[in-house]
Amino acid sequence: MELKGSIFQWPADRPWTSRAILFVFGCLFTTAFAPFGLSLLVPILLLPLLYVYVSASPRDAGWLSFFFGFGLFLSGTYWIYISVVIFGQAPAWIAFTLMLGLVLIMSAYLFATGWFISRFAEGEPWILLVIAPATWVLIEWLRGWVLSGFPWLAIGYSQIDSVLAGWAPVIGIYGVSFMTMLSATAVLVAFMTKGRQRWVALALILLPLFSGGILKFVDWTEPSGAPVRSTLVQAGIPQDEKWLPERLQSTLEFYRAAAWQAQDSDIIVWPEVAIPAVADRVEPYIEALQDDTRVSGRTILFGILERDESRGEVRLFNSVMMVAGDRRQVYRKRHLVPFGEYFPVPAKVREWMRMMSLPHNDLASGADVQPLLEAANGEKLAVAICYEDAYGAEQLYALPDASILINVSNDAWFGDSIAPHQHLQIARMRSLEVGRATIRATNTGISAFISHTGEILEVGAQFEPVTLTTDVEPRKGSTPYASTGNKPVIGFCLLILAGFWLRNRANL
Repeated sequence: MELKGSIFQWPADRPWTSRAILFVFGCLFTTAFAPFGLSLLVPILLLPLLYVYVSASPRDAGWLSFFFGFGLFLSGTYWIYISVVIFGQAPAWIAFTLMLGLVLIMSAYLFATGWFISRFAEGEPWILLVIAPATWVLIEWLRGWVLSGFPWLAIGYSQIDSVLAGWAPVIGIYGVSFMTMLSATAVLVAFMTKGRQRWVALALILLPLFSGGILKFVDWTEPSGAPVRSTLVQAGIPQDEKWLPERLQSTLEFYRAAAWQAQDSDIIVWPEVAIPAVADRVEPYIEALQDDTRVSGRTILFGILERDESRGEVRLFNSVMMVAGDRRQVYRKRHLVPFGEYFPVPAKVREWMRMMSLPHNDLASGADVQPLLEAANGEKLAVAICYEDAYGAEQLYALPDASILINVSNDAWFGDSIAPHQHLQIARMRSLEVGRATIRATNTGISAFISHTGEILEVGAQFEPVTLTTDVEPRKGSTPYASTGNKPVIGFCLLILAGFWLRNRANL
């Protein structure tokens, strides 16, 4: 295809104009995710970026990709500023620095994506068709765990309501990202080629979509018993009021009354740190809850801080406590939030934070593998606290034993932003990947019941007291993804890149 003299030459002739355009496209890409859900825009918004990968030098492609990422993560994670400056009470410059630092780091991953794709593709559309999905997914996976990771805005989440979501139980979120990139890249290749090659590219546009549509009809797991009557409770308390001493008693009364009214429920779930206190400070209240469940046969799960002095030091955990009659079990959060629940800073910086009355104490992390919580009715529950559910592979140890997923969170930190909607979208993907329903309780929303296919069964309003009750279907069996995790798709991407690396070495 002849492109000289057209707008497609701008990456070489007008680099800063091209960077501005890619920045805008990156900003627009946020609309593919919740709450907007414009998943059909993905291939359109990716076309300019993919063309850069096949037409520009590795260095130019890297920088243009960087600006696309800067637009995406700036528009998609601006809520970090809200959580730090408004609810964290930190100075605006600290909030801005943290947000900008994260955006720059995430954009650097996109720089690496552009550089490597351009380097391997060498201007050949057919090589791009293979290299672009493999490189994109591999680097997306890396940014999901390196230095604690930040898997937010993985491209596959944008497809939760499209036919491509059918791939999620088979190859997980990164597999959905791969198929999304493959289909989008095939669109560009179809534009850039003619004759038989164009027809093959057109077929590769449709293959992931058609196959995903068929896979959506496959039920990978099966019911394991009668539906479980379940209730989730959301107090709707604003974050700036949650920890006020004068609010504690009314909070305790609200939750206990809501649980008492759910007489016909087997499982009742309250949000992350629903009880804003350390467990040993409210022990009589917890014992009263146990008395309630002893009478009714119900199971109550609630978020609370838990103190442990068993190792000769005081450790504080962000926990979910389960009470069911005489039994009491605890799940401790494993994947903590940097600069929220722990502070990876030198001692001098921590001391400065203390002097500035900024949060500076670390929570302790729970064990990587913990016993599943077992409800009074025998159902085994896999728990994820807050954004732990963004790390899907870390939850697979609980399967196939767990029949229901529990997610508790406190998205009040992000105000009326897009973050709670994005987080709900992530929770939906976790249910779809492993074929398990999720009971999701949050402090101010968005609380919801999610089916084993990722569909929302019931959803509560934000920033209001909410009590929702529905029947949740426990499931057994394993999806292919639950059995293998990310290994197949990441291994496949590594094989592709290794093959092209060896090919390039042989041509030197």
